[in-house]
Amino acid sequence: MATGKDRQKQLAREHYERQMQRRIEREQKAKRTAIIGSTVGVVIVVGGVVAAVALLGGQDTNTEAAASPTASAGETASASANTGPKPYDAATGTCDYAKDTGGGKVKDVGTPPTKVKTTPAKKTMTMKTNQGDIVVELDNAKAPCTTNSLEFLAKKNYYDGSKCHRLGSQKFPMLQCGDPTAKADGKSQDGSGGPGYVMAEENLKGAQYKRGVMAMAKTSAPGSTGSQFFLVYGDIGLTPDYTPVGTITKGLDILDKVNKAGVIADMGDGTGAPKETVEIKDVTIASKS
Repeated sequence: MATGKDRQKQLAREHYERQMQRRIEREQKAKRTAIIGSTVGVVIVVGGVVAAVALLGGQDTNTEAAASPTASAGETASASANTGPKPYDAATGTCDYAKDTGGGKVKDVGTPPTKVKTTPAKKTMTMKTNQGDIVVELDNAKAPCTTNSLEFLAKKNYYDGSKCHRLGSQKFPMLQCGDPTAKADGKSQDGSGGPGYVMAEENLKGAQYKRGVMAMAKTSAPGSTGSQFFLVYGDIGLTPDYTPVGTITKGLDILDKVNKAGVIADMGDGTGAPKETVEIKDVTIASKS
C-alpha cells in the first residue's frame, strides 16, 4: 500500500515531468521564432515567443551572446548566399525563393515569380485596416525581392483578414503583422506562420530601425525572411539583420493610438497582443507615378 510520503514523491515527480515537458515545448517553439538582438540590452523575438534574457534576468548571458545573430550586413549577405536563398542577382534580374523548412504554420498561396525588375524605384503599399489606411513607400530598387514578394502576396489576398498579433513596449516600439495564422486575442503568441517560402535579407548596409520604418521579421538564421513584418513607431536599436523594405508615409497616428491602448496580456517583457485590434482588410501595391 502506498504511503503518504510515496504519494507526495509521485506528485512531485509528475510535477517535475510536466515542467520539463513544457520547457521542451518552449525550446522547440523558440527555434521557429524570429530573434531580434537589441543594442539597448533587450533581446526580443519578432515572430513568436519572447526571449528577453538581458531584460528579465533569468540567465547569466551577456547581451551580445544572447542577441544573435550578430553578423554584419556583409556577413549576413554572404551567409545567405552560401547556406540559404541567394540574394538578388542583378546580372539576371532574378530572386531566389526557397522552401521554408522551419516548421511553422503555412498559408500556401504559391511562390512569387523569380524574374524581378528594380524599376520603378519606389512602389506604394496601402494596407486598409479597421483603424484606417496605413501607407508605406516600398524601396523596390534596394529591396526588389522583398517588394516582389509583398506584391505577390497582396495579389493573392494573403494578408486579408489577418490581425497584427504583437505590440511592442516603449523599449521595443513596433507593431508586428503579416502572419495570417496568428491569434491576436492575448491567448496565443505563436506567430510562427508564413507563406511556405523564405528569401534572403536585403538593403542591410547601414540599416536603421527608426520611427516610420517598415522592416521584415525573420528567424535567427540568415535567409529566413517570410511574410511577417513590423511597423516601427519609435526608435529601435537593432543590428542590421532585418530587411528595411519601406517608409510609412501615412498611418503613424494609428500606430501611436494602438500603442497608447497597450496590450491584452503582457508576455513577460511588456509586449503582447494589442488591446486595440488592427485587422488588415486589404493590401494593394502600385507603382509610384
